[in-house]
Amino acid sequence: MYTIIDIETTGNGIKGNKITEISIFKFDGEKVIDEFTNLVNPQCEIPYFITGLTGIDNQMVAKAPTFKEISDKVLEITKDSIFIAHSVNFDYGVIKEEFRQIGVDFSRKKLCTVRLSRKLIPGFNSYSLGKLCSSLSIPLTDRHRARGDARATVLLFKLLLKNTASDKVIKTFLNARSQEATLPPLLSKSTVNNLPSTPGVYYFKNKNGEIIYVGKAINIKKRVLGHFYDKSNHEIKLCKEIADIDFELSGSELLALLMESAAIKEHYPIFNRAQKKIIKQYAIFSYEDRRGILHLAFDSLKTVINPLMVFYNQTDCRAYLENLCDVLALCPKYCHLQVTNGACSHYKAKSCNGICKGEEAIVEYNTKVIKAIALLKQREERILLERKGRTTDEKAFVLMESGIYKGYGFIQNSVQINTQEDLEAHLIPQKNTVEALRIIQNTIQKNIKVSN
Repeated sequence: MYTIIDIETTGNGIKGNKITEISIFKFDGEKVIDEFTNLVNPQCEIPYFITGLTGIDNQMVAKAPTFKEISDKVLEITKDSIFIAHSVNFDYGVIKEEFRQIGVDFSRKKLCTVRLSRKLIPGFNSYSLGKLCSSLSIPLTDRHRARGDARATVLLFKLLLKNTASDKVIKTFLNARSQEATLPPLLSKSTVNNLPSTPGVYYFKNKNGEIIYVGKAINIKKRVLGHFYDKSNHEIKLCKEIADIDFELSGSELLALLMESAAIKEHYPIFNRAQKKIIKQYAIFSYEDRRGILHLAFDSLKTVINPLMVFYNQTDCRAYLENLCDVLALCPKYCHLQVTNGACSHYKAKSCNGICKGEEAIVEYNTKVIKAIALLKQREERILLERKGRTTDEKAFVLMESGIYKGYGFIQNSVQINTQEDLEAHLIPQKNTVEALRIIQNTIQKNIKVSN
């Protein structure tokens, strides 16, 4: 037994979405044996653009029952049946959330007529309900009203059942292990099955082959499946568009982060939110005061003429200076970690030898600051980070020179690297972006501390 369902909603994602109309046809595989169609009072305003699409306005639903008031009927008519809808995860998710809000657990087996159509009648450019009905000569009246769309879905499902492979395909889709019910409607299961469980970046593409989202993961397959189970509005919209997935292996999280950043900058996918905002940078610099004491200080990079080291948030910048003070016995007052007219009393950096109280000679203190400056400059000269490769037969590297990100590369373990030219032969050049520099610096700061 099947219940074929369509709903109209207020259009605010799964959790914020409220039903304004519901239509359910109970179908025994040959004919409709019951029907329930009703407007629903969402108990909130219906947006103008939704009214423009469906024709349902606030006045129409003002005296309609709430979902709670029709919930028993929905439970009754869908009991012991398979829940079917066009893009089923949306309709099922909204109804399940409506039940959750009234304290009822709603659980039904489900089938998606988009996925069934793609499997049983392949080759169409579009599997939207309107386009399918037009291509298959299925009458579709009252488009974007629950009853009109549900009735058209009944006729589509009836046609699909006539396909000789329908029994086998439906049994496969209903298998709990198949994951068919959770996959995006336009995405083939084989594409997901072919994803690796290793580090790298993945590319979601729409039906036109355009990259709409780039992500990175330690385990590509696990992370991709995570998108499909996420019920946020952003993820639901994304999953509706996914028709294909590409990937690139990285071997490590660091390489995956850098590859993801570069891909976002190159393709600027419409569903990527990260790396689109301006990052405020901070820099450590030095100067000499009227007494001849060398200071270390930090400020916004825009205001610093000769930066010694650049950071991508103020917290990391302060933490680095605190570490310098502790290891080299510098004064937090003269590192601008503390503003005071008297002696320093910083709660973390407590190793000051008394320059702020006149107990340490200026020459001795300046010698330590010069050493700190040399350390800062040394860090910027050349950085080579080694990581695991994409296979056990290779290793990966990331290269920075003079504070500039040069790129990354992969080298077979059997290859000997003796010179800079040998290394650069394997380098995949990359753009020196703020995001890439931040990724590398964060990695360095997690693993390296200033040592005396």
